[in-house]
Amino acid sequence: MSLKPRIVDFDQTWRKLTATISSVITSAPVLPAIWNERFTDVYSLCVAYPEPLTEELYSAVKDFLVHHVSGLCPIIQDSDNLLNSYYRHWTEFRRGARYLDLLFRYLNQQHAKNSKTCADLDYDYSFEVREPILEIGELALDTWHNIMIEGVGEKLVERVLDLIDMDRAHSTVNRPVVSGVIESFVIVKEYRKKQALKLYEDMFEVKYLSRSEEFYRKKASEFIKDGDCSHYMKKVLQLLSEEEMRSANFLHKSSYPKVTKSCRNRMVADYQKFLHSNARVMIRQSRQTDLQHLYTILKHVPSGLTLVCDELRLHIEETGLIMVRAQKEDGNLAATFIDCILDVHTKFSQLISQCFQEDKQFGDALNAACRAIVNHKEKKQPCRSPELLGKYCDSLLRKSMKGLTENDIDEKLKNSITVFRYIEDKDLFLKFYSRNLAKRLIHGLCNSMYMEEMMINQLKGVCGYDYTSKLHRMFNDIRLSADLNSKFMEHSRSKSAEHSLNFNVNVLQAGAWPFNSTQTLLYLPEELTKSVNMFKGFYDEKFQGRKLSWLHHLAQAEVKVQLTPKTYFVTMSTYQLAVLLLFNDSPEQSLMFISQSTNLAGKELEKTLSLLVDAKLLVKQDSDSGNPKYAVNLSFANKRTRFKIATALQKEGVQEIQNTHASVIEDRKLYLQAAIVRIMKARKSLKHNELIQEIIGMSRARFSPTISVIKKSIESLIEKSYVERSPQSPDEYRYLA
Repeated sequence: MSLKPRIVDFDQTWRKLTATISSVITSAPVLPAIWNERFTDVYSLCVAYPEPLTEELYSAVKDFLVHHVSGLCPIIQDSDNLLNSYYRHWTEFRRGARYLDLLFRYLNQQHAKNSKTCADLDYDYSFEVREPILEIGELALDTWHNIMIEGVGEKLVERVLDLIDMDRAHSTVNRPVVSGVIESFVIVKEYRKKQALKLYEDMFEVKYLSRSEEFYRKKASEFIKDGDCSHYMKKVLQLLSEEEMRSANFLHKSSYPKVTKSCRNRMVADYQKFLHSNARVMIRQSRQTDLQHLYTILKHVPSGLTLVCDELRLHIEETGLIMVRAQKEDGNLAATFIDCILDVHTKFSQLISQCFQEDKQFGDALNAACRAIVNHKEKKQPCRSPELLGKYCDSLLRKSMKGLTENDIDEKLKNSITVFRYIEDKDLFLKFYSRNLAKRLIHGLCNSMYMEEMMINQLKGVCGYDYTSKLHRMFNDIRLSADLNSKFMEHSRSKSAEHSLNFNVNVLQAGAWPFNSTQTLLYLPEELTKSVNMFKGFYDEKFQGRKLSWLHHLAQAEVKVQLTPKTYFVTMSTYQLAVLLLFNDSPEQSLMFISQSTNLAGKELEKTLSLLVDAKLLVKQDSDSGNPKYAVNLSFANKRTRFKIATALQKEGVQEIQNTHASVIEDRKLYLQAAIVRIMKARKSLKHNELIQEIIGMSRARFSPTISVIKKSIESLIEKSYVERSPQSPDEYRYLA
């Protein structure tokens, strides 16, 4: 064929096109040769000489479509089965419109698309632009809407809604016909870039939602009559599931959430009080299936789960406190307390996972409840959780732990971090933990240095490096001390010095270790004096400017004791050693002589002698004078050849706990004062309430300060001239540089 423009007889060409168009629009068969010839005719009309005949062709196609659809309209209206007739003709017309669009592709490109491009241009000056011309396929759909849907649309919608009601009543419905009719409301406007769904929404969706609401309002009213919440929830979930399936079968996807929301409003939101009133019983009776159903139907309702979360939190808190109060005050209290907390946490974590899909709201409720349990205080009593957790960790990390594998201990330590996260007084726990760690490190009681370090790293992961910095320094001191002792032995050998004792010294940083350096000055036994002086000389030579303070009350010695033919090896404190060595000169010594020889007196001496008597190495002789005598127990016997005498520090449990609490209170005062100065230095001036909030936020990682303590710290800094009240506003503070 020739592509050159030529003179074309429009009427003659259109007559040939009309016959083919009639076949195409009714989905009748068209031979390929005829199709190609009609395609050429369309091209010829669009490039006709002397003027293209595109507008005439477009107008003729439009008139044909209007005539064709207008002829179908009364046929469909008069049909005995309106929906089936509409669906059959619509399906035929839609298929024909697609082929018609292909046949007139060149007309679309030259006439319709150029019109759209022109309309989309943005000019700096305003002028009137005609409405874009539709492509032939779009024109066909638009014609169907303007004539067919405008004519029979209302009847169609009513019939469709009636059939959907029948489907809800579980009657048999021709689903392809219903969904096809609904789909036609979408497809006829699908070509639009804006408001493509407006016809579907205005004509069908609004009425569908209204009828759905009315249906589910009646259903909910029927279900609620028997008052059984479990039965009601099952029915609601069943209907919601059916409605979701129905939406997928019939509706456009944009309607899915609207329909579901409408159903939930009528069956769930309207009956929230009824559902909430049963939540407490479900939670307390652990009715997991009911709780799963309750969560499923309430999770999409605004604030629907708030009351359920509150009920769960209260139940967890009550359960936990009952279990905690049931624990007996004995030597195993720390382990039973921590296990109790972990049992509560594990039990309800599983409940939240199984029933509430690990929803964050319920996770927060569990955390709030566990925090309340862990930080619970009896009247006029401090919270014991930091102390008990410290003891629990100490028992796991000591060498004395038996019956547990390394993996078991590792797992228990990881679980202890769960409890640690809930403790508010983390500074108090740190004080207990550091004291116990110090004892383990100094006395060589660590079960595993790897586990010790792992535990410290886990604490650091929760609270940061500053929280565990002193613990790391304690570890570092022990490592450096081991290296220092090796060098000391080499130094002794190089000096050819006699060193009969296996003498080891731990050099500790005063600021890192939780020990009080003030102690009774002990007169060291002659057997130790030489070794101590040798080490002091070595250390002074190696580190100039450093001063050693000897903490003899923390030192230990292993002593060979031979009171009978049987030999014993006894581990004891330096104080006990100093007293016991006095009996090498005489089997009997007076209290006054022991005191003068060791410089120990009062309660310190009394405790030391009491422990030796308890160990049956010494015997206290009856005396009416104020200077009793002690004698060596020459009939001493013990089943073990190696044993240890308890130290005075180990016997001071209650006093040590009280001292720890007092120490933490003082540390908090200093911490708060430092925090206030830091904040005021940065802000220069601050309102009272704002300062309080910033202090609480800064301190929360370590402890929860009370308002009264914060106020006292502010007053103390005002007295020290770090801050002052603003002359203009007594409610405002200013920093004094």
